[in-house]
Amino acid sequence: MGAPTRRPPGPAAGALLAFLFCSAGGLAAKPADFERMKMDFASEVSRSLGLDAGYVQRTMAAADYHQSIIDAISRPAERKPWYQYRPLFVTPGRAKGGVQFWEENADLLARAEATYGVPPEIIVAIIGVETRYGKHIGRYPVVDALSTLAFGYPKRAAFFRKQLEHFLLLSLEENITPSDAKGSYAGAMGKPQFIPSSYRSYAVDFDGDGRRDLWDSNADVIGSVGAYFQRHGWQRNEPVAVVARGADETHDKLVEAGAKPSVSLGELQAAGLAIETALPPGSLASVVKLETEDGPEYWIGLNNFYVITRYNHSNLYAMAVYQLSREILRLKASGENAGDST
Repeated sequence: MGAPTRRPPGPAAGALLAFLFCSAGGLAAKPADFERMKMDFASEVSRSLGLDAGYVQRTMAAADYHQSIIDAISRPAERKPWYQYRPLFVTPGRAKGGVQFWEENADLLARAEATYGVPPEIIVAIIGVETRYGKHIGRYPVVDALSTLAFGYPKRAAFFRKQLEHFLLLSLEENITPSDAKGSYAGAMGKPQFIPSSYRSYAVDFDGDGRRDLWDSNADVIGSVGAYFQRHGWQRNEPVAVVARGADETHDKLVEAGAKPSVSLGELQAAGLAIETALPPGSLASVVKLETEDGPEYWIGLNNFYVITRYNHSNLYAMAVYQLSREILRLKASGENAGDST
């Protein structure tokens, strides 16, 4: 018998194949009106912000959609339990890299601590968690990332439209060529991964060259992280977090009070929690629950812990930064920093 005749798939089969192909990542599920929405946005912000229409239209016309950005924002690492999240960031290699970064930028870190009150290990740990000290600053054009999320992710479209406005203004203020700026899938930029609104509000020109450069100036990077923390209420020489002794699942109501410190030390003691570290009188705290493979682990989060969550609104993130900072500090003090820091 001859080979059977191959018929093209019918409409239903074709739709199924297209869906499977898209789900496998072979085809970007670009919104049908993506091009119209971004150009409508260009016309709108040109008028509302008083920007040159040609500049905005050229910038937006070049913006591309990336399905991988939608995929990435739909599965953030912060959804993982602590025992899976911690090994992503608190590693020997990242701690060694932190000591190296500290030693290479010791004067800048000392000046930032004197100016903003934030200790070097915290600033270094932020940069380490965010981009492994600048090794992974992101691969997406920022305008692509923000446009994809502004016009292809309805859940947070309003937020990312506003970030896109900030990016257009930032590009003019800092003389950034929009198509050259690369960042994360969420449009975060440079070694400290500032989103555009944070860049405009908190970045500082710490090297005094007239620009705020978060990609190539370690001075501006370090100063900007310090400034960000100071502006969000960092308290100089105060603790960040301590282990809660005697805590168990009966204390989950304290966990449910939220990340912002609102529980007095007296309430913690009345609940049977022991705190081995002396804390300033009148301190307010939160109770943080972390899922380990051996069961829950409880910590007392203080004001400075909450400030770290203003960088990324996640207790897991804040604890990873804090624990990495402690490991960097321990390793630097021990002089054991030989070897690979990848």
